[in-house]
Amino acid sequence: MIRFGVDFGGTKIEAAALDAEGRFQARVRVPSPPDYDAGLEAVRELVAEAERQAGATATRIGVGGPGSPSSATGLMRNANSTQLNGRPFPTDLERVLGRSVRYANDANCLALSEATDGAGAGFGVVFAVILGTGVGGGIAVEGRPVQGRNAVAGEWGHSPLPWPADDERPGPECWCGRRGCLEQWVSGPAFARDAGRPAEQAAAEDGPALARYIDRLGRGLAVIVDVLDPEVIVLGGGMSNVDALYDRLPGAIAPHVFSDAFDTPVRKALHGDSSGVRGAAWLWPLEPPR
Repeated sequence: MIRFGVDFGGTKIEAAALDAEGRFQARVRVPSPPDYDAGLEAVRELVAEAERQAGATATRIGVGGPGSPSSATGLMRNANSTQLNGRPFPTDLERVLGRSVRYANDANCLALSEATDGAGAGFGVVFAVILGTGVGGGIAVEGRPVQGRNAVAGEWGHSPLPWPADDERPGPECWCGRRGCLEQWVSGPAFARDAGRPAEQAAAEDGPALARYIDRLGRGLAVIVDVLDPEVIVLGGGMSNVDALYDRLPGAIAPHVFSDAFDTPVRKALHGDSSGVRGAAWLWPLEPPR
């Protein structure tokens, strides 16, 4: 019994096949091309290779990626991979692949994967955060992703930085047309911009830029706690590899939470940068190999 999934990311596209226990039967990835049609072709080739490796043919494929299709038009919106916006991406995927496709926001796929058998397993309400090229959030409740009426549940990266200091106003311009979005403060590129050096180097130095980053991320997550009060917060994306976050982030969240106590665990995604493709595969039930 096999599930197939695709993670369409800003830096990589990955396809995978999972067995009934969630073990990889195939896994292949390539860098993301900037061109829309080239991206569709890359997905087609990756799915074909995943099928070859797994020795099975998919009749339906789960796809996770940025943004979501509009319920009004069916066209993509809110994708930081901006070549997708205004396009019928899930429909085009079905055309190119010749199979049924279920599309979900990549952060929702992260939440689903980690709630199923990852760092959020056993928790009823999971809030999962992508801290990568962009910033997103996903919600899983009792092991099921929450999309919301307008398909924007968890789109936390485009809310403003809470409780900004004077020197944080009005904030950097965002590709979405607003200023001061959390994505412009706590994404990997935002951290590197603030530090004036590559994110990995700045994180290793553990200097003032990292302290500012943790403070801002803590403020942003405190609002999520006040609104959703998740049972666990799971971090994914490149910045989730910064070990200092797990020691210091709870202390940065707590002062801003509207409560006399805060003990929500903050955990690193168990499945790393393949959690998204695993969650995409979980969008469909199991199907027998063909």
